[in-house]
Amino acid sequence: MTYQVLLFYKYITIEDPAALADHVRSLAQKHSLLGRALIAEEGINATFEGEVSATEAFAAEFLTDPRFADMQIKRSEGDGAAFPKLAVKVREQIVGTRFSKEKADPRVQTAPRIQPEELKRWFEEAEDFTIIDMRNDYEYRSGHFKGSINPELENSRDLPDAMPKLMPLKEKKVLTVCTGGVRCESMSAYLMSEGFTDVYQLENGMHGYMEKYPGEDFLGTLYTFDRRKVMDFGGEREVIGTCHRCQGKTEKYTNCANDLCHLHFLVCDDCSREDGTYCSESCEKMLSSAGKLES
Repeated sequence: MTYQVLLFYKYITIEDPAALADHVRSLAQKHSLLGRALIAEEGINATFEGEVSATEAFAAEFLTDPRFADMQIKRSEGDGAAFPKLAVKVREQIVGTRFSKEKADPRVQTAPRIQPEELKRWFEEAEDFTIIDMRNDYEYRSGHFKGSINPELENSRDLPDAMPKLMPLKEKKVLTVCTGGVRCESMSAYLMSEGFTDVYQLENGMHGYMEKYPGEDFLGTLYTFDRRKVMDFGGEREVIGTCHRCQGKTEKYTNCANDLCHLHFLVCDDCSREDGTYCSESCEKMLSSAGKLES
């Protein structure tokens, strides 16, 4: 049995988000898919997994809706355990940027898109441009495009706080990148609202580029928001992730066993513990001290 993960989004005005959520949920249940979808007045953002035949049947049926007929769906290999359940929810935004519509509404304005082939040409011809990675900092650590800038975001909504670091690029050619493209729709729009004059975004994101050029120009693995945690599309690649504890090479993520911290971090097998891994000695000591006080 072979499994497949579907990743798709579209910014488009949805008159009745609840009705669309009911339809998507029903369709996913019909084809026994698990995963999640966020639906808002501004569009849809979804990831589902199921057997290959089931995911293709879902995609074919969903794309009969004229609102989504031109939407691109990205596909990757699944393992049958990427998601624990099906969750389809109505939200205020399909990406939690919390930007005002005046600052960023991709339905009104977003940066021009370039195809993976164009980015490949930029790399090969040493084009003068800078890649800004618009993902969270922990995603960047396991893999990213060569030469890219990490704004060190904890969440997408932190972009305004990172602007002082990015402002020197205001008059430069910049390319925003993220996993599948959805975050860059609003992030690139935000840069434009801040006066950036030459902004682009990568069509279908890192996922689309890695599909076409596996093992090329992207260092490490691509972080995923499911139980797989990281993925790649083959080809030769270097492990660039480093253990938060010892700096050894790794691509394994865990959460700090101290629930007051719960930091999401990379850890190697040598530093990982079955009874719980801590991000630091201080976190471990804090929990031990708390336990002694309770007893």
